[in-house]
Formats: sequence, structure tokens, C-alpha cells
Amino acid sequence: MSDYKISTKCVQGGYTPGNGEPRQIPIVQSTTFKYATSEDMGKLFDLEASGYFYTRLQNPTNDMVAAKICDMEGGTAAMLTSSGQAANFYAIFNIANCGDHVVASSTIYGGTYNLFHVTMRKMGIDFTFVSPDCTLEELNAAFKPNTKAVFGETIANPALTVLDIEKFAKAAHDHGVPLIIDNTFATPVNCRPFEWGCDIVTHSTTKYMDGHGAGVGGCIVDSGRFDWMAHKEKFPGLCTPDDSYHGITYAEKFGQGGAFITKCTAQLMRDFGSIQSPQNAFLLNLGLESLHVRMPRHCENALAVAKYLKDHPKISFVTYPGLEGDKYYDLAQKYMPNGTCGVVSFGFKGGRAAAEIFMKHLKLAAIETHVADARTCTLHPASATHRQMNDQELAAAGITPDLVRFSCGIEDAADLIADIQQALEQV
Repeated sequence: MSDYKISTKCVQGGYTPGNGEPRQIPIVQSTTFKYATSEDMGKLFDLEASGYFYTRLQNPTNDMVAAKICDMEGGTAAMLTSSGQAANFYAIFNIANCGDHVVASSTIYGGTYNLFHVTMRKMGIDFTFVSPDCTLEELNAAFKPNTKAVFGETIANPALTVLDIEKFAKAAHDHGVPLIIDNTFATPVNCRPFEWGCDIVTHSTTKYMDGHGAGVGGCIVDSGRFDWMAHKEKFPGLCTPDDSYHGITYAEKFGQGGAFITKCTAQLMRDFGSIQSPQNAFLLNLGLESLHVRMPRHCENALAVAKYLKDHPKISFVTYPGLEGDKYYDLAQKYMPNGTCGVVSFGFKGGRAAAEIFMKHLKLAAIETHVADARTCTLHPASATHRQMNDQELAAAGITPDLVRFSCGIEDAADLIADIQQALEQV
């Protein structure tokens, strides 16, 4: 559906029923698939034929939904994972191994920071974190001979910094490595990073794509534009024979547009099994069908909330890239002219204690370890998602002790502002 608009892709992408077939994508709730001969199944295990043999690797329902997201992002191949964390882990681990190095933005989501800074470091992969506001010279200085990727978020959670995609893409490509971007907050409705030089996109589909708090999931999409063979000395996993698949070289057999996702599926999903359940993929698809309708409302509500809070006497700062005057407003207009996201971050002149009092008195907005939902939810990151960080790490991530992340749903903006107003009266 490459010729259709994003709204049409949201509704009809990924699956076209034939005569007499189900109009909605079918849920293939099966762990296994039957074949007539061992030879038929052997071809699947040798990657000589397409098909399904075990849902731990692939499932038809998942592939239909992945194809829709791939079409929405403008990629060549995609896969679903069990969560956004799994998607980010797979995307890095698919090309970076023990002894390798990755450059990442310092303002990424706290869970991802912990994955990189703690867990993946235990696996022997080193990370250098740079400010998203760094100069090109400072960014180039972060690279090492063993650097294998650059990672950032379109809009950081919850710092709401906007990544200068072209700057980070230039640095990555000048050093012969891909740029990987988590596009969860913007979604392809508001930003398509491939159009600005990004090579791999990840998503926590749990957020806006699902949109209803129904199913955890993730997705990886390949642009098909990074030439792995041109830098084959950096990427032996893609560009040299894989002994676990009878010596297949992914970049040669599946080409620039299919090598990354094929290896990620056939090797990492085979070994780690972080598959999204077909039921969750079905629910995700229902959310995708209305994504193009919901995102403008999320952004509209967030802008209204940001404008209300901007000059409030009890508020110390408001961060929202869609708000004129925001530090990232100009970058947001460049990369996301039709809207950014529904999340507003703000702080209190009364500090952390004031933030906690405010949270206690909210009635409509629920305190949840969640964001980007149809229902408004809020969180105090320093006490929750980022509590593993010390003060220095919090500051580098753009988090202050008094910061509240307020995720505007699709309710009436007047009701959201009224809820905020009555809670502020208690501070």
C-alpha cells in the first residue's frame, strides 16, 4: 500500500483478504504448524523456504501486523517482539556483540538506559551516552573503532527532547554504522524517521499504537537502506556465514532490505523467544486502525494543558515540544510539523514534595506506570521509571526530582485542565 496515505495504511495495511476470507486479520492461536514431509520442514529450518513451523519464531497474525507497521514507517521488513524493551535489545544485539560499542542519547527512557548501561554492559557491550544537544564535533568524538550503532528517541521519554535526526544520521553514516531510533512517542503518524536518514526504527507498541492499555508489545522496522556489505568488517554477523544455519550469509542471501530482520528473527528470536502473542498482535492491530484519528487529539489536548501550565504561579517549568517557545519547538516543527505527542512534562516551585501532593489529588488522571494511552495517566519518574538513577544520571536524562510526566488521553481538554486546576489548589 505504498501509494496510500498514512491514514489508509493504519486502517488497511498489512492484510488484504481474498474472496470469502475473514475481513479482520485472523488470530492464529497455535504454537505449531503441520507439514506433510520432513523435507518440507527442513527447507524452513535451512531458510530455503518461507513458512511457519513454531510461533516462538514467527506467527502469521504477528507478521500481518508487522507488515502494517512496516508500511506505515516506509520500511522493507519488520518483526513484532514481546515488548518495546525486547525490540531495543534485539535491535542492538543483532549487530553489537561482546567487545563492541554503541553511542546513545543520554535522555532515552529510563528502562532503556538501564538495559544499556547495566544489563548489556554485563554482556560486554560498552555504551557512551551523549547529550542530544551535543554539537556534531562532540558527537563524532564519542565514536570508537568498535562502534556498531547510534541509538536515540524521536521524542525522549519523559525529558521530551527532540532528536536532531539528520545530525545523528550524518555522524552514524560518516562512521559506517546505522542510526537506530525509538519512534514510540511520535509514531509514524507524526514522524517517519527513515525520511530523515534513520536506518532502523523501534517501537513500544504498548503505547500509542495499542493505545488502550490492552497488550504489551514491541516492533522493529528496517529501512532497507543501510548497506551492510559496504561495511562488512564491522558486521560479521550479517556479512559472514552463520554456522547455525548451514553457512548462510544473511546480507548476501536476503539483501539489503531483508538481512537485518531475517537474522533478528531466525537467530535472536529463535534463541531468546521474546515473541508477541498472536492475541496481543490482534489487539495491537485494532489500536493501529484508529491511530491516525487519536494522535491529533492527544497532541491537541497536550498543547492545551501545556499552555495552561506555562504561566501558572506554582509551576517552575513546562516542557512540551509542540509549545511555541519550547527549547525543541523549532526541531519539532522540522521533523513533526503536524504534531509531536500527547505527553507534557512539568515541575513545581515547591519541589518534589509539591509534585507528590499534586499527584495525590488528581481525580481524572490516574497514577500509572504507563504512558501514551487513550486515558490520561501520570507518573513521577524519579520515584518510578527512573528511580534506579542517581541525581547525576537523572540530570543527564533531563529528569528533575520535581518533574511530573502527564500523558494526555483523548478525553475533553477542558476536563483535563479542570482536574489539574483542582489538584494544584491543594499544593
